[in-house]
Amino acid sequence: MNYIPLSEYKKAWIFRHRDLPLSAEDLEQIKPMTEKRAAEVWSQNVSRQSTHYTHFCKGDWAGQGNTWEASGSWQGAWDSDDMALPEELAAFIQWDDNTVVYFCYESDHVIQTTWEVFKRAWKNFLFMDDGPLLIGRKRKEVAQFFENGQFKLGRRP
Repeated sequence: MNYIPLSEYKKAWIFRHRDLPLSAEDLEQIKPMTEKRAAEVWSQNVSRQSTHYTHFCKGDWAGQGNTWEASGSWQGAWDSDDMALPEELAAFIQWDDNTVVYFCYESDHVIQTTWEVFKRAWKNFLFMDDGPLLIGRKRKEVAQFFENGQFKLGRRP
């Protein structure tokens, strides 16, 4: 088994918050991974050595300054009534709606969905904003979000 049912996910409240309701269809497409599967995805896509962004080593692409091309603020868009992604993020990531994305909080905590669902639910995902990475499967573009309301945009090797 690769996924935990959303009903059993210990942080499912972020997707059921009354101020940011999601459709039943979107909830079906939000798939928290088991710790084992999350570790595999993290190891393949983020780091074989580090378990959290605060531990990135010199060899980790996400810890290298040349990975990151731009930065911006997500907090203003998150606080607004508009559900659209921050403009810089939407302009930088031009994935097809059916692109599989991984929202990687840390090595044992990864959620899979599609780009289409993430665009609608991004505010829910960012209730936990301590450095998670947004990665598209087989895509180079990446975003990282921080609790100070800022994000970085870059390209993976």
